[in-house]
Amino acid sequence: MSANLKYLSLGILVFQTTSLVLTMRYSRTLKEEGPRYLSSTAVVVAELLKIMACILLVYKDSKCSLRALNRILHDEILNKPMETLKLAIPSGIYTLQNNLLYVALSNLDAATYQVTYQLKILTTALFSVSMLSKKLGVYQWLSLVILMTGVAFVQWPSDSQELDPKELSAGSQFVGLMAVLTACFSSGFAGVYFEKILKETKQSVWIRNIQLVSFSLEPSL
Repeated sequence: MSANLKYLSLGILVFQTTSLVLTMRYSRTLKEEGPRYLSSTAVVVAELLKIMACILLVYKDSKCSLRALNRILHDEILNKPMETLKLAIPSGIYTLQNNLLYVALSNLDAATYQVTYQLKILTTALFSVSMLSKKLGVYQWLSLVILMTGVAFVQWPSDSQELDPKELSAGSQFVGLMAVLTACFSSGFAGVYFEKILKETKQSVWIRNIQLVSFSLEPSL
């Protein structure tokens, strides 16, 4: 049952990640009359939905009691200001990253973006080694080298591209590439930093996400 749940979770994660990229790319390149939505607005709405979902999960864990929910939020967030402040750094980085992803998808095709963004695996591994003192095996380092080679081939210019030059110029490709590379580094650092905090405390991941969103809403707005 546990193994089946792992594979089911992995399948859902792959579907969610792929569909998210395609829908974001489609929404940013869809040609319609009128102004296009602001990417910063989408980031704020996503953060609001995230904090609502986390509060609902904490409410469920507290046996659907509003009094217990209020006590947990007060004790774990307001009464522990130093623990809450630890999330200020990754929340700001995540806010930057989420906005950069919209910039990247507005200037790169979905396939190039998806492959290039996998460099976050490399940055996460490097930050894990330096910040968490993790050790990687030979095959893991070899996999990272293969990943870098694949990303380099994807970025290699091709004469057979049938993209509209007005839609995807060299300048916009450079902007998209810089945005996705910056997002890779920010994702790697923030992810490892968040993992380090989770391992050092006993607070639930839902409480930690509420703390994250509480700091990310202000810069997002």
